[in-house]
Amino acid sequence: MRPVSLDEVAGQGHLLRPGSPLVTLATTDSSASVSAASVILWGPPGTGKTTLAQAIARSSGRRFVELSAITAGVKDVREVMQDALTQRDLYGQSTILFLDEIHRFTKAQQDALLPGVENGWVVLIAATTENPSFSVISPLLSRSLLLTLRPLGDDDLGALVDRAVTDPRGLAGRVVLDDDARAALVRLASGDARRALTALEAAASVAGDDAGAPAPAARDDDEDEDDEQDPGPFTGEGDELPVITADHIAQAVDRALLRYDRQGDEHYDVISAFIKSVRGSDPDAAIHYLARMIEAGEDPRFIARRLVISAAEDIGMADPQALQIAVAAADAVAFIGMPEGRIPLAEATVYLATTAKSNAAYNAINAAIADVRAGGFGRVPLHLRDAHYPGAKRLGHGKGYKYAHDSEIGIVTQQYLPDELVGKRYYEPTSHGAERDVSARLEKIRRILEGR
Repeated sequence: MRPVSLDEVAGQGHLLRPGSPLVTLATTDSSASVSAASVILWGPPGTGKTTLAQAIARSSGRRFVELSAITAGVKDVREVMQDALTQRDLYGQSTILFLDEIHRFTKAQQDALLPGVENGWVVLIAATTENPSFSVISPLLSRSLLLTLRPLGDDDLGALVDRAVTDPRGLAGRVVLDDDARAALVRLASGDARRALTALEAAASVAGDDAGAPAPAARDDDEDEDDEQDPGPFTGEGDELPVITADHIAQAVDRALLRYDRQGDEHYDVISAFIKSVRGSDPDAAIHYLARMIEAGEDPRFIARRLVISAAEDIGMADPQALQIAVAAADAVAFIGMPEGRIPLAEATVYLATTAKSNAAYNAINAAIADVRAGGFGRVPLHLRDAHYPGAKRLGHGKGYKYAHDSEIGIVTQQYLPDELVGKRYYEPTSHGAERDVSARLEKIRRILEGR
């Protein structure tokens, strides 16, 4: 079901408007004297990066060469460049080099692409699921157009599934897809066309088995289309076609394909709900969102980092042990890996969700930074300045400083803030958890410091 032209591509309408770079690249004749711009396609899996590259090559009549960054090396890249130069000079034919997963290329491997791209030997179409700003070298980025692909919308996925059911290249009308099954496929695909088609094909086999019909066979892309015989609709007992239901989808797909991608809205929505559930002291909701992230393949180190931040921001001095537990969970995940790493993550999540909360330390540093940025700071008092370097004491540095350990209680009456900020309060402890004791102690400390 891979589209053979841009007209068949589902989704990505923002990249396929008339006059857009991809459309221009597909419609420009391969022998045109003007060199086409190379492009980098950035988007989640199953959004059509390979499809677009192949459709452009077919439509423009250009020679198409595909490399995978997983298996190709510098030698392979240089061979492609030399062949492309030969094809251009001898036959006037330009080459499209499609490089999948370019983010896996090292800097040296990406450097090998530069001469061909800069001199127009190839039109590079590179695909990546990672942010090119971090994974692609600057010289290559500056010589290419960066185009962002979006997950397919529900309407696009629905149209794609409908076409696969009826198209001779797909199931050729030998099955019927009911509305609930169609909705389930769209939901489970999570914006990924490849997922939708894979699940559809598997469900069609299940439905065919239930109906006593042969499983609908997908056409081999390598078959000669002229030799292909359309088997026509299957007519079994009672001339009824197998019907794919939601139950067939559930049997074919052993787990929900979550609507979640590590660079998209769901990534941010789920992690936001996770942290807010921890902050709101709901361990059940927090564990639910943790499970969604784990099942979706989220980087466990990212989850652990957010737990560490939450421990400091949302719990703070109400339970200082929370930060230690969060850091321990992060270390444990790095040490044992997944799937066992889910256990310390769950333990830390439950602990943080159920313990006392305070954001007083978080508010304190934010307020202090805001004052500093607004110019709300003064000179360090003389008695607090460094008095160890030559001549410092002549300047009055350290004069009058009271050493706290000389006091029986370890606290002396002394000014520590600059003159302009005397009396300023940044840290205001709550009465939650351990911070209740901190609050009572701090009040006594402040009275002593101020000589009250």
